[in-house]
Amino acid sequence: MSGIPEELIERVKDSADMIHLIGEHVDLRRTGADYRGPCPFHGGEKRNFAVIPRKQMFYCFVCHEGGDVFTFFMKHLGMDYPTAIRDVAKQCGISIPDRPTGGPDPNEPLYNAMALAGDWYSRRLRESSDAKAARAHLEKRGFDVSKRPEFGFGFAPRGNEFIEAMKSHGVNADVLLEAGLIVKREDDTTRPRFWNRLLIPIRDIRGRVVGFGGRILSDGEPKYLNSPDTKIFHKGKLLYNLHDAKQGIRKHERAIVVEGYFDVLGLLEVGVENVVASLGTAFTAGQAALLKRYTKEATILYDSDPAGLKATFRSADEMLRVGLRVSVATLPDGEDPDSLARRGEGGGSKAIDAIVADAIDIMERKLQILSLKGWLGDVAGRRRALDKLVPTVKAVSDHVTRDLYVSRIAEALGTTVESIAREVVLQTKRRPHAAGRAASANESAERESPRVEASAERDLIRVLIHEPGWRSRVAEQLQDTSILREPERSVLETLMNMGQDESASDLLGMLDGLPRNIFQQLMDDPAVNEANVDVIVARSLDKLHEIEMDRELEEIRRRMPLESEQEKEKSLRRCDEILSSRKGKGRYKGFVQV
Repeated sequence: MSGIPEELIERVKDSADMIHLIGEHVDLRRTGADYRGPCPFHGGEKRNFAVIPRKQMFYCFVCHEGGDVFTFFMKHLGMDYPTAIRDVAKQCGISIPDRPTGGPDPNEPLYNAMALAGDWYSRRLRESSDAKAARAHLEKRGFDVSKRPEFGFGFAPRGNEFIEAMKSHGVNADVLLEAGLIVKREDDTTRPRFWNRLLIPIRDIRGRVVGFGGRILSDGEPKYLNSPDTKIFHKGKLLYNLHDAKQGIRKHERAIVVEGYFDVLGLLEVGVENVVASLGTAFTAGQAALLKRYTKEATILYDSDPAGLKATFRSADEMLRVGLRVSVATLPDGEDPDSLARRGEGGGSKAIDAIVADAIDIMERKLQILSLKGWLGDVAGRRRALDKLVPTVKAVSDHVTRDLYVSRIAEALGTTVESIAREVVLQTKRRPHAAGRAASANESAERESPRVEASAERDLIRVLIHEPGWRSRVAEQLQDTSILREPERSVLETLMNMGQDESASDLLGMLDGLPRNIFQQLMDDPAVNEANVDVIVARSLDKLHEIEMDRELEEIRRRMPLESEQEKEKSLRRCDEILSSRKGKGRYKGFVQV
């Protein structure tokens, strides 16, 4: 541990002129956007050593030494990490006060293990014959491994060679297990977590490798497998490529948020420098707060299919809650950011720039979609439309933006500002937002440890903790999680996104307050009886389905007074269908494990 605040380290790094600092030790000459010179690490004479200012990194294409300006000072001048920071700071005119270092960083073995793993996997991709399929996959997607060392692509082979290689570097199994690089079998033997996968390194804000995203290269599930949460890696608190994009975000005063790793990489290939993504899961409040540190505006560039739109609006609400201004860029049908960036005619950077330039405010995008659906054409449709719009108004933390949204909705629906504002207040009282409930729960969590009461959500959590093989199956049946109550909802969503070989205990580091207390008690409960798991799951899903039906009945009864006679007849028929379904046998009866 350096004993220097992270914010100050970032300021030093951002202020450092790498060309000047490294140029004092290496004869650098400009080559395009980069600077090249002979490598000081392997004593090369050719100009294979590159300094890449926009990436704040150096890299040798022969010996593969690389890193940031601090790494250069450490490796070339033999400094330790705090000394390197202070030396660079001094040359940048930044004062760092003297303070005790506080001892070594207890997580340093994990960072070292991840760095070694990244180097080993990367070399395996470049040099090994068994990585042919991985290289072919990258080439098919337009990536040249030899020209993009900063992407850090790697390959995880089958077998235990990785474990043996780490042991030869002095990394023991306990550290590998704690870093999430290996998993333990039931017979207490271990195997690498990543097996026949193309790996993409995930870095923290300082550029250190803290996890990996692995894409399978053959048939099998899951298609993508992330590192589990560890002491240095928290999926819900990191954004892919933020370490690299933060300068571009500040420069453009805007972040572009996409869904996947290859969406980010595809945009980087065509020169978009302010792009980030969540880590294979829904966009979280922690990620929104992290993004807010670097910008006031975010543009969401997700797929335009129904699933993409649903994710767009959910992510936008998280961003609005922390005070970000949110716009939505709309892709052509059938395109994603990666495919559009790689497309020749009509694609590339110009197409991406044009789409981002045409982005519209999140509220305008919602109104646009509702209008295309025909919901704004009659009274009943407008009533339903309002229910879709109010959550976005409730999410806004900025009072001016909230007032503007209320005025815009009133204009679009042909009603008064007062009636819209009143409906927002009524819905807030009737169904307080999950974030608000969670916050209140967290405030009281330290005062008392609640008894874990029975509920459908908690029964499912208990099953998914102790019977991980059910996680993906429950996720298939429970695709609409809006019916779940908090704080159980966030716990269940995370469990359903975890692989069956991931330990439920990994989730503890992501929770606090009441959610953590509930999860801890459920995890400490005796394991569920395997013979009754299908009964428990079926009963819980049926109960949640009943809640969903009750909610629909309430919505129908609320809007019926505003409907035409024909619409009322249709609504009554739907009520009868729901009531008949309620009287019948459980929807999930016979939902057994196979």
